[in-house]
Amino acid sequence: MGLSAKRRFASLMDGSALNLHIGTEMAAIDAAEWDALAGSANPFISHAFLQALEKGGAVGGDSGWDPMHLLLRSDDGQLLGAMPNYLKHHSYGEYIFDHGWANAFERAGGAYYPKLLAAVPFTPATGPRFLVRDNRPDLKIALAKGLETLVEKYQLSSAHINFLPSGDAHQLAATGWLGRTSIQFHWHNQTYADFDDFLANLSSRKRKNIRKERASVAAAGVTMLRLTGAAITQAHIDAFFRFYISTIDRKWGGAYLTHEVFTQLGKTMADRMLLVMAEYEGKIIGGALNFIGDDALYGRNWGADIDIPNLHFEACYYQAIDFAIEHGLSRVEAGAQGFHKVQRGYLPVTTHSVHLIAHDGFRDAVARFLDAEKRGVEAEKNHIAMTSPFKASKQTPSKVTSNPADPTDPTDPTDPTD
Repeated sequence: MGLSAKRRFASLMDGSALNLHIGTEMAAIDAAEWDALAGSANPFISHAFLQALEKGGAVGGDSGWDPMHLLLRSDDGQLLGAMPNYLKHHSYGEYIFDHGWANAFERAGGAYYPKLLAAVPFTPATGPRFLVRDNRPDLKIALAKGLETLVEKYQLSSAHINFLPSGDAHQLAATGWLGRTSIQFHWHNQTYADFDDFLANLSSRKRKNIRKERASVAAAGVTMLRLTGAAITQAHIDAFFRFYISTIDRKWGGAYLTHEVFTQLGKTMADRMLLVMAEYEGKIIGGALNFIGDDALYGRNWGADIDIPNLHFEACYYQAIDFAIEHGLSRVEAGAQGFHKVQRGYLPVTTHSVHLIAHDGFRDAVARFLDAEKRGVEAEKNHIAMTSPFKASKQTPSKVTSNPADPTDPTDPTDPTD
């Protein structure tokens, strides 16, 4: 299905005309224009990141991700708003799972695919989805209406916006979109002086366990390297891709990201990447890939050639905490899945998505499901929080920031911490 759109809106703020366009590839969108709206806080919504996914073949072509980026322009051509958006022919690589919705709708005789998804492919991290000038609410409304128009015009089943900030999620829910919550695990920096200062806030047993885990990796003869910027070479990219594929193979999953995606990221975003590499007997044998935001470190993928006890924890969690403390970052986002993260200082947070369902009857059924699911998510979050490793007087309040992968879905193997 080939979709196209050009629609005029009246801006709710000043009555000026807005023109909605669809960009079918990032290469045709001016990077400076896009990034002026995206800002620098979140690396995943940058032009470079989204274009790397397209140039590397992870989206577009026969991937099931057809780029349909929304662009709001004024009559004189200024880009006032944008949204990363895709026509999806399946539900893989999203980390907000609606396979059950698709099956139910199709059993009832409907066609769930294709659908619209405003998100960053393969990236369960909360960030802006409405990229608008001066954070104008009227421009956000226009972009949302643009999605609604496409759903109606092309008789699509639904539109979805994943991992958006809570404020935007609540505003859309007030207009009829269905809200959904999930759980992720984040570490929060309480202005720690160093890693030992962080450990001092944990219970004695948890503190001793972390020290034991870190010591065991060093005792095994492993040296940890933290690389960013020009220190990341193509050889490092090649090695990391090998680790990434080995993790996929062990999980019986499918590799969403290609070698060319990682190569493109290394060429265009090395300064926003932190590549933690493990060296053993003179060879790089494992690594974890993180992306650096203005105030957060985002853990993404991990893998290793050989199994060394506790290397996973060291590469994915402890090195990230060290880096965040040294660079004054407020948090480390480590994705979903895991009590093992809680015991290492990563506490549960709530993340958000919103969903527009076109069919009234199906919408009602999904709404009932989401009401029940939300109660379960909150109960789970509270239960997990009770196992916090922090001393009672040092509990870190949960904050709303990002989103997850599903621990029950073998098709999404790229969470860095499995």
